[in-house]
Amino acid sequence: MDYNSSEWKPISFVLVEYPKGDLFGKLLAWISLAPLGLGAGFIALILFRRDLHTIIFFLGTILNEIFNKILKNWIQEPRPIERLNLSDQYGMPSSHSQFIWFFSTYSTLFILFRLHHINNNALPFERAGRILVLVTCWTMTTLVCISRVYLLYHTIGQVIVGAILGILTGTSYFMFVHIVLTPFLPYVVSWKISEYLLLRDTTLIPNILWFEYTNTRQEARARSRKLISMKSQ
Repeated sequence: MDYNSSEWKPISFVLVEYPKGDLFGKLLAWISLAPLGLGAGFIALILFRRDLHTIIFFLGTILNEIFNKILKNWIQEPRPIERLNLSDQYGMPSSHSQFIWFFSTYSTLFILFRLHHINNNALPFERAGRILVLVTCWTMTTLVCISRVYLLYHTIGQVIVGAILGILTGTSYFMFVHIVLTPFLPYVVSWKISEYLLLRDTTLIPNILWFEYTNTRQEARARSRKLISMKSQ
């Protein structure tokens, strides 16, 4: 292939434009990449932790994105300005807005309803940690939505519709997972394929970080004592 005469195309979903010299626009352009960062975080968590709920949450974001694509191609409302670096010129509803509102809505409901049983016994820094997570989620959500309007990727209406859809899909999916799927997770982890893939269900463990820390420390101490005993023989 003659690379000098070939037409080069960018990978559009990671290319975000902002007005040259506009530092605030540059900041918002980086913030608008938050959905990609969250997607990468999901993949890393799934690979290294193998938690069923994380996998289900990630599948929910994918279904939400597919729903957004279907709506965009059905409504076919253009973006405020034509972007040469985008393969999808439809803007209604905003996929960034719908994604980030889905994520924050689901995360908020998870903290409020799935972690409520440890609120009374939680240490102050644990409660503060959950508050920090919520503040971070909704700050990021607000900034992502602002970025899509400021950088002229979407109109205000497209962002608002995306937000409403994200709230509805996030709430509906959480209720489905919480009421329908969660009771079946202990059965799923007992399957042979789950054992082969090292899948696990941590929904009944209130503080997974503390649980893993204490078990790892106990195992390390037990192995240390065993090693010392072997050396002394």
